[in-house]
Amino acid sequence: MIPMPPLTRELVRLVDRRAIEEYGVCGLVLMENAGRGCVDTLLELGCTGPVTIVCGRGNNAGDGFVIARHLDLRSVAVRVVLLGAPEQLRGDAAANYAVIVRSGIPICDLSGRFDEQRLAEALSDAQWIVDALLGTGAVGAPRPPWDTAIGLMNVAAGRRLAVDVPSGLDCDSGEPSPATVRADHTCTFVAPKVGFSRPAAQPYVGQVHVVDIGAPRRLLEEVAQQAQAGSPAGG
Repeated sequence: MIPMPPLTRELVRLVDRRAIEEYGVCGLVLMENAGRGCVDTLLELGCTGPVTIVCGRGNNAGDGFVIARHLDLRSVAVRVVLLGAPEQLRGDAAANYAVIVRSGIPICDLSGRFDEQRLAEALSDAQWIVDALLGTGAVGAPRPPWDTAIGLMNVAAGRRLAVDVPSGLDCDSGEPSPATVRADHTCTFVAPKVGFSRPAAQPYVGQVHVVDIGAPRRLLEEVAQQAQAGSPAGG
């Protein structure tokens, strides 16, 4: 993977959009590479399970479903906690959710009725907690009950890995909201985000690992040039 400068959320969206629309890379392939890269990092960090993956309802959740499947494939005990309703899942996230349902991976669905005790129990024995709640597109403080869920994740004993960005952290400004996941590690896709280096972000991102999602080299080089030139997202 070529070295990439820090990117804004708009430039990260540009990479995804151009990879799909101009280069013909299927979105499912990008999500697959993202999730599998997170699993590779978890295993390198000594993860043996159990793992609890807390998922929302966007593509960040889809990454979480891929992570669950690959952990299960590698015989690591894993469960998924759903805070976003399954019927609200769309596109690639919905496709990957269907796969884990058919695979028999344990799913704790708290989307209809949030239950603090059930979530706390699902987190209590986890060696690792994976934050797949909110992605880089999220702006503003997490709303109830997601803020409560983040609080429970932060006080649980397991180590925490954030998928792309710690939920509650603005990836552009680096400013945390009152409810922000305090990750030990962050697996971020394509490039570091511009906010990660800000002092306010340091207690939340932990060690940052850049995960290759398989975007073409030529595209990455063009976007890197845009970032270095300070150009707005386009293409």
